[in-house]
Amino acid sequence: MVYIDQTLLPGRYDVMRCTTVEDLARAIRRLEIRGAPALGIAGAMGVALAAARSAETDPGRFQAEIRRAAGLLRGTRPTAVNLAWGIDRVARKVAMAASVAEAKALAVAEANAVAEEDERTCRRLGNFGEELFPTTCTALTHCNAGALACRCWGTALGVIRSAVATGKDVRVISCETRPLNQGSRLTCWELARDGIDVTLIPDSSAAYLMRKGEIDLVIVGADRITKDAVFNKIGTYMHAVAAHHHGIPFYVAAPLSTFDLSRRETDIVIEERDRAELAGCGDRQLAPDDVKVLNYAFDATPLDLVDAIITEIGVLRPPYDKSFRLVSEPAESREI
Repeated sequence: MVYIDQTLLPGRYDVMRCTTVEDLARAIRRLEIRGAPALGIAGAMGVALAAARSAETDPGRFQAEIRRAAGLLRGTRPTAVNLAWGIDRVARKVAMAASVAEAKALAVAEANAVAEEDERTCRRLGNFGEELFPTTCTALTHCNAGALACRCWGTALGVIRSAVATGKDVRVISCETRPLNQGSRLTCWELARDGIDVTLIPDSSAAYLMRKGEIDLVIVGADRITKDAVFNKIGTYMHAVAAHHHGIPFYVAAPLSTFDLSRRETDIVIEERDRAELAGCGDRQLAPDDVKVLNYAFDATPLDLVDAIITEIGVLRPPYDKSFRLVSEPAESREI
């Protein structure tokens, strides 16, 4: 499979190729591939890659090899649910096959379907979400929920793109998103390429801009949505609290594959990343060697701070215990 190495942006745009599941797992851990929907696609493609490259002819040993590959991929990022969703979707097809040859064909077909569906999902989500945007507005976003985090278009940035495509005058405030700067490196890069008005700010200035009346709405993506919280890049929660205090709408844009409604916030493991991400920048040391570092990759925002969740089936609103029932219903019976 091929992917854009996101760790190199915005300075370099390099398309990389993974030829083994081990290479793919390494790329996911290093955040060369990141973003919830993109991880779902990567998980699906990883299982297909393992199936396609397997030299096993015995069905039992082949299935065991696929399970090992799935386990390796699943362990790379514990918080984002889309990764496991993509892995499981293709693994189920492999397990159903009557032969190794059939399993390989089913795995590749299903992985391609996951990728193709993602583009349609994001565009539908964008069309629903843009209706929440005033004709002229300034939107704050945190981290990167754009084309780089999906196959194309994006979730939160997809809504912004859809709003701009309808002729709305949308100005974007992008938080830098410390410590890895996905906002400055990725979101600003994407929007600037599209010619969308974007301004970069330090994460810590968002509340002040809200108080000054310079932000009309907040829109972010999600890595997992449980029955009581939205998990997204660390720093999201403080934006939700500030938005709520200032009476500013706080929206989440996420596909149904991000929902994990059988679980609550307390069931989820929050990924903790390496000390070096905070203690240094390139070759420069930013913290003394003997200082401890706590580097959570994500936080959880309670649903009572979320004004709407934008999905490919429509806009879900409070009370969420009622609107979340639509997520698991057959498509023909849903009414938003």
